[in-house]
Amino acid sequence: MMPDKFALDDKFAQFSEHWRPKVVASLNGQELKLVKVQGEFPWHHHEHEDELFLVWRGAIRIEFRDRVVELGPGEALVVPRGVDHRPVAEQEAEILLFEPAGVLNTGNIIDETFTAPMGATV
Repeated sequence: MMPDKFALDDKFAQFSEHWRPKVVASLNGQELKLVKVQGEFPWHHHEHEDELFLVWRGAIRIEFRDRVVELGPGEALVVPRGVDHRPVAEQEAEILLFEPAGVLNTGNIIDETFTAPMGATV
């Protein structure tokens, strides 16, 4: 069975909540997730997984314990496994995340507000 193409703008239009990644594609043990962000996410790290942030629309900053990296549309950053970080968006932004399947969005912490259910799709 051949897969159908998809448009990122159409997929982003299917949800409105913040910090709740949605799987849009899976390949080779990796997932492409879409997420809308606004505000501050908790400090966390992913023990065994690197995480790639690619900004589709808006702007975010990734805060590390010793520096801050600003990202705008079309810019990306890989956060290495084990590195504490915190994404922050002053205004709503749309982000693509590339990470291994089954990665918890809050990494090493569980947070009632921010820990997203696994496997949500659009």
